[in-house]
Amino acid sequence: MAEIKKRKKKNGKYSYTVTIRIKGYPSLSATFEKLTDAQIWISENETPRKKGKHIKESVSQKHTVAELIDRYIEFELPNRKSDKDKYKMHLEWWRKQIGAYYLSALDNIMLTEYRDKLSKEKCLIPRKGMSPKVSDKTRSNATVNRYMASLSTVLSIAVKEYGWIEENPMLKVIKKKEPRGRVRFLEDKEVAKLLAECQKESYELYLCVLIALSTGARYSEITNLTWKNVDMKHKQFHFLNTKNGEDRGVAITSNVYDELKAFKKVQKIGSDLVFSNNENNVLYLRGQFERALKCAKIKDFHFHDLRHTAASYLAKGGASLLEIATILGHKTLVMVQRYSHLTKGHTATVLETMNQEMFKNIELNTNAK
Repeated sequence: MAEIKKRKKKNGKYSYTVTIRIKGYPSLSATFEKLTDAQIWISENETPRKKGKHIKESVSQKHTVAELIDRYIEFELPNRKSDKDKYKMHLEWWRKQIGAYYLSALDNIMLTEYRDKLSKEKCLIPRKGMSPKVSDKTRSNATVNRYMASLSTVLSIAVKEYGWIEENPMLKVIKKKEPRGRVRFLEDKEVAKLLAECQKESYELYLCVLIALSTGARYSEITNLTWKNVDMKHKQFHFLNTKNGEDRGVAITSNVYDELKAFKKVQKIGSDLVFSNNENNVLYLRGQFERALKCAKIKDFHFHDLRHTAASYLAKGGASLLEIATILGHKTLVMVQRYSHLTKGHTATVLETMNQEMFKNIELNTNAK
């Protein structure tokens, strides 16, 4: 509802202060010297809000952002294949900021303001079973975009599945410009140092990192491995229901095979998981990995960069981009183009072979005039 308060100023003239209060929206107020101007302002601002921007009041003005996020976390988030903790951290940030608003109150202007707020705050680092750790750095543009993408996913479900809103307002918010894709991989000496420190932490961490380096598999793919998906007879890992939605088979190399055999002999019985804790759940290894990196004095490195390391060594070893994409489980070559500069030697060999075949029966004029 709108309320107009008439006030007499010291000079004897009157002013009109208008306040609009509608459930689910922040209050709006403005002051005018003419009553007609105040009435025009009410019609321009109150009516669109009451209509919920042309969305049915019975739906979008009955559900808050907090309700939507809570429903997603309870029913949809458990089905995500990776980064559940990070995704939950993003959504909890949004819940704290705009959870009290009704969905009908959301628009691209509001979301743009919170996009900019994300950029100014310190970055949060998710930790399993613990509160996120506050970094000393502000969020990068890429991180801000990930927060936006997390909420956008939830809003899209509200449109397509729940029918709570008619459109996703996040689609109208411009993303922050990101730098070119980050590629950080270990050099030979760094690989040796990291593996040595991982061994000191635990046999499980050492084996996990060894598998990551030898196959390029993701953290979640490795830690969710079960022994029935480790084919020791045919020396094959079977990564099921991966991030891109497909199963993938990757060869077990000889050094990893020997370690797996030794590990299986000493592993606690009670779970089919290769990496399990005392409660027979998936073992959390990221904390150990961070300590190993610190002890090895390796900076600016994440577990996912082991995947880049594997890809870079594949490229240096002569693998084609298609072969790298197949091993890593990419559906297209777009994601592996970042390694193309490492395959130049292999490309030169292929071109040389092609030229020899093409010109084998042709006598070329090699004398420059």
